Amino acid sequence: MKYLHAAVRALLLVIFFVSVVHAADVRFEITKPGEQTIPLAVTQLLPIDAPLAGVAEEFHDALVGDLELTGLFDLVDEAAFLSDAMTLGLRKMDVDFAQWRVLGTDVLVKGGYKVTGEQILFDLRLYDVVTRERLTGKRYSGTKADARRVGHRFADHILFTLTQKKGSFDADIAYISNRSGHKELYLMDVDGHEPRRMTAHSSIVLNPDFSPTRKELIYTSYKKNNPDLYRMETYTGLESRVSLQQGLNVGGRYSPDGREIALTLSKDRNSELYLIGTDGSIHKRLTNHYGIDVDPSWSPRGDRIAFVSDRRGNPNVFILDVDSLDVTRLTFVGKYNAAPAWHPEEELIAFTRLEDGVFDIYTINADGSDERRLTFGPGNKEHPRWSPDGRFIVYSHDLNGETSIWIMRADGTGARMISAPGGDDTHPAWSNLRY
Repeated sequence: MKYLHAAVRALLLVIFFVSVVHAADVRFEITKPGEQTIPLAVTQLLPIDAPLAGVAEEFHDALVGDLELTGLFDLVDEAAFLSDAMTLGLRKMDVDFAQWRVLGTDVLVKGGYKVTGEQILFDLRLYDVVTRERLTGKRYSGTKADARRVGHRFADHILFTLTQKKGSFDADIAYISNRSGHKELYLMDVDGHEPRRMTAHSSIVLNPDFSPTRKELIYTSYKKNNPDLYRMETYTGLESRVSLQQGLNVGGRYSPDGREIALTLSKDRNSELYLIGTDGSIHKRLTNHYGIDVDPSWSPRGDRIAFVSDRRGNPNVFILDVDSLDVTRLTFVGKYNAAPAWHPEEELIAFTRLEDGVFDIYTINADGSDERRLTFGPGNKEHPRWSPDGRFIVYSHDLNGETSIWIMRADGTGARMISAPGGDDTHPAWSNLRY
């Protein structure tokens, strides 16, 4: 199957370290979009020997798309590039830094590739144009099919070099699509490329979630005529049922350490939150209330869970202490608040609210302060999930009769559709990095 071929390519993609300067030597300090943008130029990848059609274009498209999405860079217009852009020399003594200063460039990406049989060596550099120093370099080995993945990996490496925080581009997004006529589980790259179907249940699949290592996925499926919780190995496609209690086994979310799963079970006739082991054994009942409790989302330390309950009438977001089982209410505005997603590092929770017949995405601090609305305009914006680095939110957006997967920055800017037209795509989840 297609996802197995992708897994083989992932195993073949080997990274070689070239050099990276210590963080203290990097003069750039950028943390959030809008605070500072760095003028950055990305040249086309040049062949070291014979060219191979499509390699440079795929790499360039992935890299530039990622860097644009961050909002941290002001990309220099490629139409203004001078002769050095077509010069392969990758040593700093070979780069004409004066040309790039004329264009107002602070940071420069150059690179080349060499084809040997089926293998391609990608040789990439990042330069500080002002100091005329190389900030970092990487070599990657793969096939032509890995060109986009190399672009994503180098984008992550650029972010780490300049911010000392890893990026989230060399990852997968899981989502649910009805393109086959049934709601099935799919994976795609963060920019929407390489969509691949993972299940063939001919039924209803819902609510995917990645393990912290991204080696496994959990999701709910009606394959056996009951909403059971399944687990799948992402590289092999092998799946098994984890929780098959009578009634609901839904909304499964791995704990930050990957050892437990929070989910909703209705085995006792009411929808309550439970902790189970990865083998399906019940460890702890978390809620005991006549209201409906659903949509758990773990805090970064794994000591609390945000969830949705109608225990006070309308659905609202609450926070549960995992040890004491104390519950506090988080949202008080609006008649319908749902789908909480806890930031991977901060005391910040994204959620959706229904206002004037439309769902939009908001964020709120875990103490209830500083509520902010992120999305506006027509169509429902639902199912928010954070990227592993907390820079982005992926979500579903129903617009013009079709639901698609979108990505935006954490402040709500830069929204772009990533899933292809032609199907209803929902319930996205962002994996950790591939390596």
